[in-house]
Amino acid sequence: MLKGKSPAQNVNTLLVLSSVYQSLTKTEKKIADVILKDPEATVYVTLTDLAVLAGVGETSVLRLCRKIGLGGYQEFKLALAQDLVVPVRNVHSEISEGDSLPDIAAKITAENTKSIENTLNLLDMDQMERIMDVLGKSRKIIFFGVGSSAFTAMDGHYRFMRMGFNSIIVTDAHLMAMQASLMSEGDVLFAISTSGSTKDVVDAVQLAKQNNVFSVCLTSHLRSPLTQHADAVLLFKSRETPLQGGAFSSKLSQIHVLDILSTATALKFREQSYQALEQTSKSVLDKIY
Repeated sequence: MLKGKSPAQNVNTLLVLSSVYQSLTKTEKKIADVILKDPEATVYVTLTDLAVLAGVGETSVLRLCRKIGLGGYQEFKLALAQDLVVPVRNVHSEISEGDSLPDIAAKITAENTKSIENTLNLLDMDQMERIMDVLGKSRKIIFFGVGSSAFTAMDGHYRFMRMGFNSIIVTDAHLMAMQASLMSEGDVLFAISTSGSTKDVVDAVQLAKQNNVFSVCLTSHLRSPLTQHADAVLLFKSRETPLQGGAFSSKLSQIHVLDILSTATALKFREQSYQALEQTSKSVLDKIY
């Protein structure tokens, strides 16, 4: 077992895994086989995804991470990402260092366009309709998100507030827990997490569930802790390595889903929404030259 290794050290994770392979248990070898077969794909999968692919439990994956000297799965993915590729490739896999500015612009545009198109294909319209009905009847909508997803949560809060809904935004972990404990039936919790594994958000959803609160999650991972507790799931396309958390392509996909949801909700509850949009527009007329 390796001790004291961290991603900052120059120790190749794949070489370490190969070197200890014969000493691994049968279960751990299953996990190692999946990783060694396609390490680049492993960088993009969640703990739950890897466990499913290997046909083992999540605790077995964590045990293997510790056995090779890493503190947990996220630390393992970060080390693996650093071993595999340079930072520019972690941000946009098709871009190389020799690309010209027009090439970079074209490749990023194509990648972002594809991400939005894939997101549309992932959306379950029945789920969307159900969420719209619940939002229209809600007493209060509370958006939760941390890190980069907090900014998406702010966008969601802003849009629904302007449409006349009683909307709140919470991005602090402690305040999330407190707010979730005070929520009640008739409220809607809208949780945003790209990975679906952000502990503060997942814990808050679980806490709100005890109060019979309807929860919606916006995530890129169908098999994640967050989706296991949410009442409705909205999926978007994202491929992020640990080195590129909060990628703009993910943000665009998140906003795209919120744009569809909020626009359709405004049309469905047009009497309330149109009046509120008009009132809020008039309220800031004197703020613009």
